[in-house]
Amino acid sequence: MTVGQKREISNGRIPVLHGTLKRARATAQQVGLSKAQRAENVQGAFRVPTEAKAEIAGRRILLIDDVMTSGATADTCARALLRAGAKAVDVLVFARVVAPVRTPI
Repeated sequence: MTVGQKREISNGRIPVLHGTLKRARATAQQVGLSKAQRAENVQGAFRVPTEAKAEIAGRRILLIDDVMTSGATADTCARALLRAGAKAVDVLVFARVVAPVRTPI
């Protein structure tokens, strides 16, 4: 994000779209689930309400989350936004959980 973009957001030139992504159903707690289980748990759990689709259509959306573990929630949310007509979805997270031991690439 450029300094100019930060200024635009802080000056209110870039809209914040509250209420454009809603939970469609309750999900089980994600703690202790594998990556595949997390993806299955949140599949279809988020939707864009019909009345919000016009706000999303054709826009590039920045989805902000606090922590990314497996990426399952961000993926499900991004898919819902794209199905609602978003041109693109970028994800910004403030923390990323990494495995303590990783296999070399």
